[in-house]
Amino acid sequence: DGNVFEKAGVNTSIVYGTLPRPAIEKMRVNHKAIDPDVDSLEFFAAGLSLVLHPQNPNAPTVHLNYRYFETMDNDGKCNAWWFGGGTDLTPSYLYDEDAIHFHKSIKDACDKHDRGYYPRFKQWCDKYFYIPHRQESRGIGGIFFDDLDGQEKDQEQLFSFVKDCLSSFLPGYLPIVTRRKDMPFGEREKQWQQLRRGRYVEFNLVNDRGTSFGLNTPSARVESILMSLPLTARWMYMHEAEKGSREERILGVLKQPVEWL
Repeated sequence: DGNVFEKAGVNTSIVYGTLPRPAIEKMRVNHKAIDPDVDSLEFFAAGLSLVLHPQNPNAPTVHLNYRYFETMDNDGKCNAWWFGGGTDLTPSYLYDEDAIHFHKSIKDACDKHDRGYYPRFKQWCDKYFYIPHRQESRGIGGIFFDDLDGQEKDQEQLFSFVKDCLSSFLPGYLPIVTRRKDMPFGEREKQWQQLRRGRYVEFNLVNDRGTSFGLNTPSARVESILMSLPLTARWMYMHEAEKGSREERILGVLKQPVEWL
């Protein structure tokens, strides 16, 4: 509950344990090296994640997560590994220059490694952060990827890519929040921010695979898994944005993703 951020959290996760057979079967869809006949499998995962919810409705919420996952045979030998993650922006009010700046920062990091990464992972992000029951996206996107393994590039190349994506975060987000954190706002803007945060909660609890995985991991720290939820949120029955308003404009983008670059 600070001057700039109503709630902000950074998690560093190092998790290991045993995967049950249902989880193994899901992972084999993308990782054929995993033995289909075992009933359990040892795993190791490490990741860095953050979520920042600003006080000012003109300043966007931002999310970042980069992670590494591997599974091991009974003798401790790695039989599958992959990287995943991404970052995305969730504004309550749309400023085109902010969206362009955020996406350009990510694209520049992607282009250092593969010029096909940004368009591919941007589209993946738009699809992943979609709320089916609302028929709209959680935010205005960024990048998202998962299951990047040796079929993509070697381990060190992918690790370098993830590090460059992480390094692009502060230059991509800090100028935006600096521009918006002291802008004037009233009760209408604060109420709209709370409604949009309600959508954020819905996605994270209903649709997010990371939340589901965490809550189904034995001995997981639930408070850390739910760190992404905002401090406050609101729901209003059958609420509709006023025609021609700033609120209606952001809804239009959330229902039909935009190519910002």
